[in-house]
Amino acid sequence: MADSAVHLTGSSTRDPELRFTNSGLASASFGLAINTRKKNDQGEWEDGEAQFYDITCFGSLAENVAESITKGTRVVVAGRLNFSQWEDSEGNRRSKVDVVADSIGPDLRWATCAITKNEKRQ
Repeated sequence: MADSAVHLTGSSTRDPELRFTNSGLASASFGLAINTRKKNDQGEWEDGEAQFYDITCFGSLAENVAESITKGTRVVVAGRLNFSQWEDSEGNRRSKVDVVADSIGPDLRWATCAITKNEKRQ
């Protein structure tokens, strides 16, 4: 079965939260907001509905994200959709789609950055 690949560009809605599994694997998560704009019939820009996504990444990417991204940072995310279902405490079925990132970088349309290579690779 093929993965559902996605590429998203937006602004982080919160600082990444870095955690480690029992085996020592790093995991980071943050929110991403995508604001859509389009021109109306009069040629004026109109803001559309904002879309919000939860982004999760692992390993050295997670550590680099936690060190590099803060709330409001414009980023480009490449990854895959992750669908999960569960039953809440009241017995209701719940579901959620989030993004598991394979790569994350700054959106250089709105900022500049300095690249620092890490010595270790995971």
